[in-house]
Amino acid sequence: MTAPSKWIEHWDPEDETFWAEKGEKIARRNLVFSVLSEHIGFSIWTMWSVLVLFMGPEYGLTPADKFLLTSMVTLVGAVVRVPYTFAVAIFGGRNWTIVSAGLLLIPTIAAFTVMKPGTSFSTFLLVGLIAGIGGGNFASSMTNINAFFPLRKKGWALGLNAGGGNIGVPVIQLIALAVIGASGGPRVLLGIYIPLIVIAATLAALYMDNLSSVKNDTGAAKDAARDAHTWIMSFLYVGTFGSFIGYAFAFGQVLQVQFGRTPLQAAYLTFIGPLLGSLIRPVGGWLADKYGGARITLYNYIGMGAATAVLIFASMAKSLPLFVSVFVVLFVLSGLGNGSTYKMIPGIFQAKAVAKGLAGEEAAAYGRRLSGASMGLIGAVGALGGVGINLAFRQSFLSYGSGTGAFVAFLAFYGLCFVVTWAVYLRRPAAGRVTAAGTAPEAEPQLSYAEV
Repeated sequence: MTAPSKWIEHWDPEDETFWAEKGEKIARRNLVFSVLSEHIGFSIWTMWSVLVLFMGPEYGLTPADKFLLTSMVTLVGAVVRVPYTFAVAIFGGRNWTIVSAGLLLIPTIAAFTVMKPGTSFSTFLLVGLIAGIGGGNFASSMTNINAFFPLRKKGWALGLNAGGGNIGVPVIQLIALAVIGASGGPRVLLGIYIPLIVIAATLAALYMDNLSSVKNDTGAAKDAARDAHTWIMSFLYVGTFGSFIGYAFAFGQVLQVQFGRTPLQAAYLTFIGPLLGSLIRPVGGWLADKYGGARITLYNYIGMGAATAVLIFASMAKSLPLFVSVFVVLFVLSGLGNGSTYKMIPGIFQAKAVAKGLAGEEAAAYGRRLSGASMGLIGAVGALGGVGINLAFRQSFLSYGSGTGAFVAFLAFYGLCFVVTWAVYLRRPAAGRVTAAGTAPEAEPQLSYAEV
C-alpha cells in the first residue's frame, strides 16, 4: 500500500467516473485506518466498564459509586464529540486522526498509574473523566468519512465505520476476560493498549488523507443547530446509540449486583451483546440504503420495545438465562438502529436540498455540508443516552434493589421514539401544512422522508 498525498484538492465522489477511476480506492483506504483509530478510541472510552469489574471490596466502592463513575465517563465522551466534529474541518481528517489517537495515551497511562486499592474515589473519577475523550473519536471519524463517500454509499460506509469503532467495546471486554482468566490485573489490560495506540496514530500518519474541500464552516454548525431535524435525529439516536453505549457500560455491573455474578462470570457474558450489536450496525446501514432508514428505524423500535418488555419479566422472575438472552437481542437491535438512524441524516439534508430547488453537485454539496455538521451534535446528544441509562440503573438499584424500574422507563422511551419516527418521517403530510421538510405551500410538491 502506497502512502497517500497529505492533502487532496479536488474531491467529487458523486461523479461516477471520478469515483470509479480513483475516488473509491482512496475513500476505502481512509475508511480502513479511520476504523482502526476509532476502534481504539471506543476501547479506551469504555475501558471503565471493564475496570469496575476488577474493583472488588478492597477498593471501597459501592455499586452506586461504580454506576456514577461510568455515567461520568459516558458524559465526557458525549460532550467532546461536538468539538471533535469540527476539528476535522480545522486540522484535516488525517491530521486530527493522528492527534486524537495520540491523546488516548493520556487516560490509558493515567489509569495504569492509579489502578490499585487505596486510591480515592475522586481520583478514579478524575481519571475516568479523562478517558471520556475516547468517545470523541467517533464524531471526528464519522464526519471525516461522510465527506469521502457518495450519498448512495453512505449507509454502508458510515455503518461500517461506526460498527468497526463500536466493536472496540466487546474487544476490550474479551481481552479483559483473557486477563482475568489468566489471573492478571487491570494494569496488564491497560499495558496491552499503550502500544496499540501508538500503532493506530502511526498508520493514520502514513496512509490517510486530508480533504481540502472540507473547510471550517461555522455557518454550517449554526445552520445545523437551527434545523429541527438535527434535534429530532438526536432524540432518535438517544434511543439507539444511547442504549448501546449505556448497556455496554452497565451490563456487567447489573449481572454482578442483581444476579450475584463474579467478575469472571460477568466477563464471560458481557462481551456477547456489544459484539453482535457492533457487527450488525453495517447491516442496519445497508438495510436503510435498500429500504429506507425511517422504515428500518421504526420497525427496530418495535423490536426494542418488545425485548425490553421481556427483560422486565425476566428481571422480576430473576431468570438469568432469559435475562442474558434477551439483553443480547436488545444489543443487536440497538446496533441495527444505529446504522439505520445514521443513514437517515445525509438523506434528510439531501431531500431538503431538493426541496430548495437544488440539483446535482450543488444539492450534494448542501447535503454534505449540513449532514457533516449535524453529525457531531447528533452523536453527542445520542451518547448522552448512555449517561441516562447508567443513572437510571443507579437510581433503580438504590430504590428497588433491581434494574426493573429502569427497564420500565426504557420501555416508555422506546415507545416515544416509535411515535416520533412515524409522525415525522413516515406519516403522509397533508397538503398545505408544515411538513418535516419545512413549510410546504399547497402549490409545492410534498416531500416524503420514507426513503431517507
